[in-house]
Amino acid sequence: MSTTSTEVLAFPNIRAIVRDTGTAEVVVAGNSRIVPAGESLQDLRNNALALVVGEAQTLHRPVRVQIEDPEGHGELIVHPDNRIESVSYEARPRRRAEAPEPTPQTPAPTVIDSVQAPAPEPVDAPAEPTAAAVAAVDRQPWPPNPVSSETTDMPATSVPETAVVTEEAPPTRRSLKETSFLVSAPVLEPATQGWRGALTRLGFRMDPSAEELSEREDIRTVSQHWPGPRTIAVVNRKGGANKTPTVVMLSAILARYSGAATVAWDNNESQGTLGWRTEKGAHDRSVLDLIDSSTELLSPSTNAAEIAKFVHHQTADKFDVLRSDENEEGDHEVTAEEVDIAHQVLTRYYRLVVMDSGNTARAANWRRMIHHTNQLVVPVTAIEDRAEAARLTLQTLESRGGHDAELARNAVVIVSESTDAKRAMSGDALKRAKDEARRIADGFEPFVRAVVRIPYDPALVNGPIRYEALQPATQRAWLAASAAVAKGF
Repeated sequence: MSTTSTEVLAFPNIRAIVRDTGTAEVVVAGNSRIVPAGESLQDLRNNALALVVGEAQTLHRPVRVQIEDPEGHGELIVHPDNRIESVSYEARPRRRAEAPEPTPQTPAPTVIDSVQAPAPEPVDAPAEPTAAAVAAVDRQPWPPNPVSSETTDMPATSVPETAVVTEEAPPTRRSLKETSFLVSAPVLEPATQGWRGALTRLGFRMDPSAEELSEREDIRTVSQHWPGPRTIAVVNRKGGANKTPTVVMLSAILARYSGAATVAWDNNESQGTLGWRTEKGAHDRSVLDLIDSSTELLSPSTNAAEIAKFVHHQTADKFDVLRSDENEEGDHEVTAEEVDIAHQVLTRYYRLVVMDSGNTARAANWRRMIHHTNQLVVPVTAIEDRAEAARLTLQTLESRGGHDAELARNAVVIVSESTDAKRAMSGDALKRAKDEARRIADGFEPFVRAVVRIPYDPALVNGPIRYEALQPATQRAWLAASAAVAKGF
């Protein structure tokens, strides 16, 4: 089903700017991205549009982009499949050659008697781009309507009346408010990784590779601060789906790179496992103790450091953990009202709240968690029953409509390779694990905002989880997953 230009959202605000200095940038929602250099102005345009196509692919929908370069400015619609439609384009005016004023000795020729000027045709409102226009834009994506010399430098004989000389207005001085000597485009830092980084350290400045630029972009994404607190819910109604490792890794990466106060909250209705997989503090307090002390913690006179009495700080990964009740003799189940109280306390002391969950989507605390959620994350190990449970979890939320359905449509699914197949460590088992993870990831892609695959890593199987204990490939995959989550904020 095609999308008309009027149906394409103007959010996020995207601008592609190409300068005559040979530099360009793409600005997405106020965040600037440097465009790789090219040998010509058209190369810069193509590289800028490639970044915009990537944004459209991330959002799974067409986007609007305001374009500007030395030749003109306008608006395009960029589709995830690389199609580009022209909405408008206005070329910068070029100086026309003025006809000489006729003198009494050489009277100007009269063309009105010999040439009948055609009647002007009615001007219609601009029509929607046709398929032929889209194809033409694909061949020459930007500028969509290049201005030719035939239209700008018209011969005098085609004018139905004598050329008139207009005096050029005297130049006026511009206001100093209209200019700046500051360089707005950030400088591209040299390569630090691979052989390019090695050459840079030897004194040969090298541009970073595409892989390093991608990693830098993910780091920039997870390093941002957003106005107001953000809550992430990690859900899958099947146990053993990798919920707790996902909570730990998202918390660790967001806290490490953004520096924002981050807490991982075990919102299991009874006893969860987050406390078993993370570092324990010098006390045994849990979410129930925090709820009991909520009046004091919400008091304006309470010092921010008082929250440390109730959470367990992760000394290496820089985030805190709020454990579920681990009293073996207790039978308390957290209620919806208690979730509201705990969330109110935590969002006063923390900017990012990452919530672990139980396996019952009908539980009161589970449903109340969804009410407070800004971004949904669905982890799944590459095993059929875990994947089916993840699908049913998303289906349940979608069927509820409203906020729940919107979370399901914009969810991030994180597919981890099966640990069972890896234990065999045979070549065939490893290949089957990767193939199954790819198959499940491909199955989720049409239904959610993003899908990320995570390789097997023994450091995630048992015991406390530490970011530094992971293999480099696993760290990179979790960084990509965290960036996908952060884009939903």
